[in-house]
Amino acid sequence: MRHERRPDSFMATVPAALKPSSPFAAFTSRDFCVYAAARLLATVAYQMQSVAVGYQIYDLTRDPLALGYVGLAQFLPVAGLSLASGHAADRFDRRRILVLCYLTSALAALALFFLARSPSPNLPAIYGVLVLLGTVRAFQGPAGSALLPTLVPTEHFQNAVTWQSTLWQVGAIGGPSLGGLLYALWKAPAPVYLSASLALAAACAGPLAVRAPAGRLERKPPSLATALAGLRYVYRKKVLLASISLDFVAVFLGGAVALLPIYATDVLGVGPKGFGFLRAAPAVGAGLMAVVLAFRPITRRAGPRMLLCVGLFGLAAVVFGLSRSFPLSLVALTVMGAADMVSVVVRMTLEQLATPPEMRGRVSAVNMVFVGASNELGELESGTLARLIGTVPTVVFGGLGTIAVVLLWAWLFPELRAVDRLEDTRASSESEEDAAEKA
Repeated sequence: MRHERRPDSFMATVPAALKPSSPFAAFTSRDFCVYAAARLLATVAYQMQSVAVGYQIYDLTRDPLALGYVGLAQFLPVAGLSLASGHAADRFDRRRILVLCYLTSALAALALFFLARSPSPNLPAIYGVLVLLGTVRAFQGPAGSALLPTLVPTEHFQNAVTWQSTLWQVGAIGGPSLGGLLYALWKAPAPVYLSASLALAAACAGPLAVRAPAGRLERKPPSLATALAGLRYVYRKKVLLASISLDFVAVFLGGAVALLPIYATDVLGVGPKGFGFLRAAPAVGAGLMAVVLAFRPITRRAGPRMLLCVGLFGLAAVVFGLSRSFPLSLVALTVMGAADMVSVVVRMTLEQLATPPEMRGRVSAVNMVFVGASNELGELESGTLARLIGTVPTVVFGGLGTIAVVLLWAWLFPELRAVDRLEDTRASSESEEDAAEKA
């Protein structure tokens, strides 16, 4: 049963402009505010660190495949631990899981700092730290996604998803830009890693301040059946299967982020500072679109809009791949981010509203494997293909492939085409797993 939130002194002081009908409705919840602030701080840290790792490894190796291994090192733990992490998010206090994840990430960033300070950086050791960060991500993602719906009333959930995505994009804009500037200023990654470590340590305060109960929701004894319940639920709920798999295939094929260090260095010639701006451009577009969605939320034809925007994502990837102009490349990446944001809001809202509370951790873990595969395995695919056929053909081929996938999914999954109002997909209080057992 969903926890009913009682008005407190924080709610009583909220101005009329921030009441439920407002685009800022999610911020009437104190718990959402402290959670979102911590997540923003952590996102800035992760993005700074990601820029430094990518540029440092390419600077050491000059090998596109080495960039692909960055993604693989972080994806393998996510894939291997998905059943355990989703089960943990449904059985243990999600706030404590997040605190442990932020603290471990801070220590990992500190390890990267000491490795970067070494006269001869140890590449296998860097990959080892990335495996640890992937392990953290495996547990952090399901716990954070499953915690969010408990922080706001149900009627504010889409607004909370939109603002969470907005703040993530703010961090994704500021993090790469700040990381690139620090890297260029010091001509070394160590200051970036140290700054990320301090930010992640500070982020631990956010989950600790959340008051909403976030303890055990799954009451059945641990078993293989309960661990696999999320997979079965997603497979039966075709609209979830369609939205998650569409995001996976589109980003796997159309992701150009893994090759940005090569574009910044060899294609556009803009160096680490320009790389930071290229890395931030998709987040700029996504952030702007998220603000638009906060003021004008998706109320009708959510499924068709998702399909259209994923197709636009692929088209913008083709433009970026062919561009030799730094401003045009920034515009193309910005459009990619804006189109992707629509897909993210629809997918995340569907995922949580169409899933019973006691299964949200496991369903979020399934989603995270798909998202992780699309990003990290996409990086490996891009790096491998770039070595074989070249950087530009890889990006163009991926964008065209994304457009083809959209057309195929529109035909294969009429359930996704038929999604109109997102709230119409809301799950009943009794999970379909229990209903199936009773039947």
